[in-house]
Amino acid sequence: MSDDIHEECGIVLIRLLKPFSYYQKKYGSAYYGIHKLYLLMEKQHNRGQDGAGIADVKLSSAPGSLYMHRIRSTANNALEEIFGKVQHQMDNAIAENKDKSTDPEELSKYVPFLSELLLGHLRYGTYGKNNFEFCHPFERHNNWRTKNLMIAGNFNLTNVDDLFAKLLELGQHPKEKTDTITILEKIGHFLDKENEKLFRKYKHEGKNNEEISELIAENLNIKDVLFNASKRFDGGYAIAGLLGHGDAFVLRDPNGIRPAFYYKDDEIVVVTSERPAIQTAFNVPADKIKELQPGHALIIKKNKHVSEVSVNPAKEKLSCSFERIYFSRGNDTDIYKERKMLGKLLAEPVLKSLNYDLENTVFSFIPNTAEVAFLGMMEEVEAYLDRVKEKELESGDKAKLKKLLSIHPRVEKIALKDTKLRTFITNDINRADKAAHVYDTTYGVIRPGIDNLVILDDSIVRGTTLKQSILRILDRLGPKRIIVVSSAPQIRYPDCYGIDMAKMGDLIAFEAAVSLLRDSFKDNLLEDIYERAKVQDELPLEKIQNLVKEIYDSFTPEQISARITQLLRPKEINADIEIIYQDIAGLHKAIPNHKGDWYFTGNYPTPGGNRVVNRSFMNFMEGKNVRAY
Repeated sequence: MSDDIHEECGIVLIRLLKPFSYYQKKYGSAYYGIHKLYLLMEKQHNRGQDGAGIADVKLSSAPGSLYMHRIRSTANNALEEIFGKVQHQMDNAIAENKDKSTDPEELSKYVPFLSELLLGHLRYGTYGKNNFEFCHPFERHNNWRTKNLMIAGNFNLTNVDDLFAKLLELGQHPKEKTDTITILEKIGHFLDKENEKLFRKYKHEGKNNEEISELIAENLNIKDVLFNASKRFDGGYAIAGLLGHGDAFVLRDPNGIRPAFYYKDDEIVVVTSERPAIQTAFNVPADKIKELQPGHALIIKKNKHVSEVSVNPAKEKLSCSFERIYFSRGNDTDIYKERKMLGKLLAEPVLKSLNYDLENTVFSFIPNTAEVAFLGMMEEVEAYLDRVKEKELESGDKAKLKKLLSIHPRVEKIALKDTKLRTFITNDINRADKAAHVYDTTYGVIRPGIDNLVILDDSIVRGTTLKQSILRILDRLGPKRIIVVSSAPQIRYPDCYGIDMAKMGDLIAFEAAVSLLRDSFKDNLLEDIYERAKVQDELPLEKIQNLVKEIYDSFTPEQISARITQLLRPKEINADIEIIYQDIAGLHKAIPNHKGDWYFTGNYPTPGGNRVVNRSFMNFMEGKNVRAY
């Protein structure tokens, strides 16, 4: 994606099922768990570069000793800083206890992060709050081990205001009104209630307090805690949690919007946001890794019992298709095939636009995440050429066939990203200047005034970098035409489930539709929708409808694409410009099992999405450059 957008986030949860001595003997290190945590986080670093954090729980610490640790960082090299601190803390603990046994089971009692239960998080800060306090994991302390809670997640909730109000009704006083704190306090509240219920039960049975503590740890009903806490959540989420006594969980939203995968054998249980991370770290095939089902939780008890249980009724599975197009790494076997198919389906409209002139066309892609879709498009272009050659072979025209046999698609590396420069969705006085210089180009491969240039991008959100940088530098090469191809459809609506696309005014497709309305003297529709949206905003969540869809109803996708082309074309360039988008049918043909497409269609999987899109539109009409959730 040439535009720089972010998503929250990546998670790793590890539960070791064997004694530390087992890993020392088999793998040569008792620190097997923390080593795997680092590897799994490194393999998912694409999911968050604004910060990172890790936490652990020790299962056999004596009273009076630390049994939960946490390290967080917002440094540019957050992972290196965190695991450097881990090593430093380990070295110090060993030095301070040098007279004690070096048996790994003894070491685990006082060496931080030599632990059976580990949690890691990689963060993109969609709210622009990248300071230390907003890094996961978050923690909730108590002297009862079974009331201690740490969570980390990949989530956004649309109804934080409503949930916050419920917490106030319960008599709580949360320190922040964010979805992370709200989730922490909601789960914490019902965890407290579960503890109190069991305490009363065992007290009534005549147990003493020490016995009760052990019985509570054994019998906490994590499923009930998660159900009561999450039944009013509206949004996309994969939430991982550690409890102080050693239970752990990962909870996924009922539509399966945010991803979660897990693997279990007799040595380990591991959960991540992306499947290939597990494949690489543990050398296991994809079919051994399970997807956590929508509305389900993976619950790992201290006694090593592992179960996947239904917590909230599963709804239509609408997993985020942007995960497949862009965010997840493309080395997943299914994602690789899906991205290739996205490219294949674009070959015909591109060839048609070129009038099938391959002799005078150069193909390329930008950025690197578009490479797999580009491979698919070029395979289909090659297949087209093969069909043409086969037809001429049958005709017997040797001269024409000889010329055809000399034609091959011309593929070049045209644009290169300067990794030292980044642009951000937040306003920045230097953003325009940075955007203009984020990319550089390869000179000497385009024949000025003769060649067409086809550039594949995986999606176009704002088009800022395209207009301010890419089209300008490509035009310097002198192509006759520049065709920009998006493997994703037009992004028409904001996302509210984790991706950093929150404002209507930032979306070039929306800008194009508004421009067409005004040119058609239909801009009174904007005022009409605005007034109706204000009325709807007072309705119960489930009765709110997406009114913004009406803005697009007057125009075909082709008309909107043509207007986007006009809006993004810099005035001073010489080449003709065309932008071609994937259509919705092509999206679902390529990615049949991840049907979440609300940013393209406005079909939000939860009622809160409709409220967010209407509020986002109201903010646009009122000139407010703020988020709608």
